[in-house]
Amino acid sequence: MHRLSTSLKTNGVVENTDALALYVHWPFCVAKCPYCDFNSHVRSSIDQDLWRAALLADLRHEAALLPGRRLTSIFFGGGTPSLMDPATVSALIDAATAAWAPAGDLEITLEANPNSVEADRFADLSAAGVNRLSLGIQSFNDRQLGFLGRAHSADEGRRALAIAQAQFGRVSLDLIYALPGETEDTWERRLDEALAFGTDHLSLYELTIEPGTRFAALHAAGKFEPLDTEIAAAMFEHTQQRTAGAGLPAYEISNHARVGQESRHNLTYWRYRDYTGVGPGAHGRRLGARTVRHRKPENFLKAIDRNGHGIVEEAEVTPSEAADEALVMGLRLAEGLDADALAQRLQVPALVDWAEVERLVATGHLERDGGHIRTTAAGRLLLDHILGRIAA
Repeated sequence: MHRLSTSLKTNGVVENTDALALYVHWPFCVAKCPYCDFNSHVRSSIDQDLWRAALLADLRHEAALLPGRRLTSIFFGGGTPSLMDPATVSALIDAATAAWAPAGDLEITLEANPNSVEADRFADLSAAGVNRLSLGIQSFNDRQLGFLGRAHSADEGRRALAIAQAQFGRVSLDLIYALPGETEDTWERRLDEALAFGTDHLSLYELTIEPGTRFAALHAAGKFEPLDTEIAAAMFEHTQQRTAGAGLPAYEISNHARVGQESRHNLTYWRYRDYTGVGPGAHGRRLGARTVRHRKPENFLKAIDRNGHGIVEEAEVTPSEAADEALVMGLRLAEGLDADALAQRLQVPALVDWAEVERLVATGHLERDGGHIRTTAAGRLLLDHILGRIAA
């Protein structure tokens, strides 16, 4: 099994690779949104004590395999993690920071919906140790929220955002744009309202039809037609300009932040560093291996009882596979990647085809500084095409 070297150079800064991010997946939701292809499940009741014990057992398994690491972030995702008992959140944070030495600026993020019931728990979640909230607003328009299958109203969203800003030092909000029938003007008004709240981070996602979702079924039946791709592309370009002008430039294709307020956890993924995942359906990448947990909650619990962990698949990632993954992740970032340094770290002859890189530099789609490459504004619109051309 190949292993990472002891240091990593990112944007000219050498960083130790003992850093580790922890992802915790809470698989339960009140309802399944029609656009969602995440591992989420609707259950009539949830045994919080049972799930606390199961997640802690899964965490202990990972901690035993990764001793001596420095914990840089914890991310509670889902599903709807704001449905977790704050005592469970606190117990997992305590267990993680006992297993691994926490960084001084440990980032602890939890995803939440703006329903009133969940918003009323924000104070308890903050007291449990969460210091960054990612709030799934999605829209400030009731009609659009109904179309997206969201359980909150626009006013609930605004109220939840105000509560979040009072309880957490860092708040991010999510919006979905390019909805059927949406215009550039209506999206601009939604975006301006989001910017007016003054959060330091925005995640802005173009609506996509994912296989297996209700929207995919409606599309196949001719009952759902996505927005024209040229209009969606124009919205994307306007979004980049508007957020940059407001001091929240895109640091990743869909994520915008003030300098220093980027999601450190997500940067771990995009910079191709180690992270460990616990909970149903959680993925991990540790010491050159890919780990996958059982997706179905009941199967996950059975695996915990049987094996002491929820892993259903664990496999070595070959150097060439790792190189392809690192390229896909790294070019999503505005900073780009150091292709030469990554090739050395992942033990491959080359990460990219430099002749193709030069051709795309000439056409204005890539920028190159020695071994470092990144996409231009024009290149970000054609990212999939670029990746297909330059992969070594």
